[in-house]
Amino acid sequence: MAAEYRSPKMRQYFRVADVRELDGASLLRSPWIGDNIIALLTRLPDSRRTVHEVLERIAELEEGARQTALDRLAIVAGLRKLGQVIKEESERMPILDDILDHDLLGPEFRKGELKGRVEGEQNLLRLQITKRFGTIPAWAEDRLAGLTSPELEALGLRLLEARSLEDLLS
Repeated sequence: MAAEYRSPKMRQYFRVADVRELDGASLLRSPWIGDNIIALLTRLPDSRRTVHEVLERIAELEEGARQTALDRLAIVAGLRKLGQVIKEESERMPILDDILDHDLLGPEFRKGELKGRVEGEQNLLRLQITKRFGTIPAWAEDRLAGLTSPELEALGLRLLEARSLEDLLS
């Protein structure tokens, strides 16, 4: 990669550095959280320990700064495939009072909760329908797959009085 940029009216020189060759220990000792996060990209020998130390520092920040740092940490962690390590380490320490309050992760957790709730309701209804009416045909499976959580709850109540699968899903 070129170490300069030229245009008709400007010339800029810079030093190209491989982040893996930076002094990770110095970055980790820095009082700046951004430096601490960048330390994850260096060749420090124990990624899990580094993640733990960075998370401890993030936990000490004020709420707004904490969320910003967690967002940045999530991006950097993805570059080094450390997402699972971050998840495991953050579960061991209360960084946020409620993960649902996190700007980046909260909406994803809520989506996951809703998806899990719908899948659970669908599975329970499938078991009940199979017990009551026998094997569920493909058209009925398709109908179940498209229902929302409130619709599934209403279907569960109708199941108590339905005389046939067609009656239930009409």
